[in-house]
Parts: sequence; C-alpha cells; structure tokens
Amino acid sequence: QVQLVESGGGLVQAGESLRLSCAASGRIVTVGVMSWYRQAPGKQRTLVATISGSRGTSYGDSVEGRFTISRDNAKNTVSLQMNNLQVEDTAVYYCYAVIMTTRSGYNAYWGQGTQVTVSS
Repeated sequence: QVQLVESGGGLVQAGESLRLSCAASGRIVTVGVMSWYRQAPGKQRTLVATISGSRGTSYGDSVEGRFTISRDNAKNTVSLQMNNLQVEDTAVYYCYAVIMTTRSGYNAYWGQGTQVTVSS
C-alpha cells in the first residue's frame, strides 16, 4: 500500500509564505507526475501545480509567479513553496501522485489534505 502524507499547512497573514511538503511511502517502484490540488469550502477541487518525473512544471493561473513546486526523486517527496499568500488561497491542499508499486502498475494516490488559512 502507498501513503501520501502532507505537512506544512497553517494560518498566516496575507503577504506571508508557507511551504507544504508531501512524502510518499510504501512499496514504491517509481513515482510519476506529482501535483498539488486545493479545495475551498463550497468549491470544487482544482489543480494548483504539477511536476513531472523529469521536473517539468505547470501552474494554475491564479498562483503563477507566486507558488513553486519541486520534488526530490530520491526521497519521493514533493513540495510547494507558496509566497505572497492571499485570502483567496485559503483552502485544504491535497497532494496527488501517480505511483507504480511492486504489486501493480501505475495508480493515482491522494494525501489526506492540509489546511492553509490566510487572513487579511
């Protein structure tokens, strides 16, 4: 079984920064794309940023230039550096990864989510 465990959420003021981290563990053979999604109350879950195994990245329009996604392939981790946070960034942030395990092909996995709250 695979687990994704997020950390780093919290309460900050507008303009401040936070760094989220997510670690994948289990019977992992290789990790493909890794992403961060977020879901605000009453809204759909949306893609924030994604990074491929070769470290190609893409971002949602609302975070471009403020957030940076990175990964450590040796440790099976993905991070999201969030700068100049705004109130509208308040949401539960979820880690997502496509992972090949020793018992199956590639499957998609989600973390449990971490709350980010930005106050004005």
